[in-house]
Amino acid sequence: MSIPPNVLTFQSLSFLLASLFAVAGIAMAQTPTNQHYEVRQYQGVDVNRLGDLDQYLEKALVPALNRRGHSPVGVLSEANPVDGKTSVYLFIPLKSPTDLTTLAADLAKDAEYVKAAEAHSAVDPKNPIFARVRSELLVAFDCWPQIKVPKQHAEKKDRLFELRVYESATEERGNKKVTMFNNGEVPIFLDCEISPVFFGQAIIGDKTPNLTYMTVYDDAASRDAAWKRFVAHPDWKKLSSDPQYQNTVSKIHKLDLLPRPYSQL
Repeated sequence: MSIPPNVLTFQSLSFLLASLFAVAGIAMAQTPTNQHYEVRQYQGVDVNRLGDLDQYLEKALVPALNRRGHSPVGVLSEANPVDGKTSVYLFIPLKSPTDLTTLAADLAKDAEYVKAAEAHSAVDPKNPIFARVRSELLVAFDCWPQIKVPKQHAEKKDRLFELRVYESATEERGNKKVTMFNNGEVPIFLDCEISPVFFGQAIIGDKTPNLTYMTVYDDAASRDAAWKRFVAHPDWKKLSSDPQYQNTVSKIHKLDLLPRPYSQL
């Protein structure tokens, strides 16, 4: 399969994505209920420049995404920045994975967005707001096909999000871990008061094969208590001892995140 540079059309990306699903052994959603997500990470943000990035995201990008039907958009930053640097994450529900081919062009033609993004677009390249932008494309699990807005958001309460990325050694083992979630792991989460926001298997990303999911809590103490209940839960002990689910995860990344004031999650 060969696609000439700079000629990635809607049709060619559709073919490319279908091919990636097939090669990775990922079952492409057969109904429109399974959302796709872009997880976008603004890396290396100086904590003193967070306000500049917030201005762009809150006033320009998020409203433009909402106008195109991408909602709710989560905007979260690391709870524990290191050496004055942090990352800001956007969680963007897509109507179709092919939205990724049209979004940049749509934004460039959106006069309201262009106007609101003027300061961001004119940033001094010698003093950038962030280092790089990293993105991952996910497809939602059958057991949790839609992103869920936390109840704390509607109640205007503080909340702590935990983002987890599970890498697998092979595509088959990664698919089996998704099956494990679909076949019983999520009900145990709910029984232990682990509240999911989304689950997604990576189609494109820098850690494939992997899955990514996010959960939400009132605070760190309630998160720790919930996971303690999960580890001790008899259904988890039974499920995790099933031979078919052994060695499905080779590495786990965990990150605590806090919502920006205008986050829709």
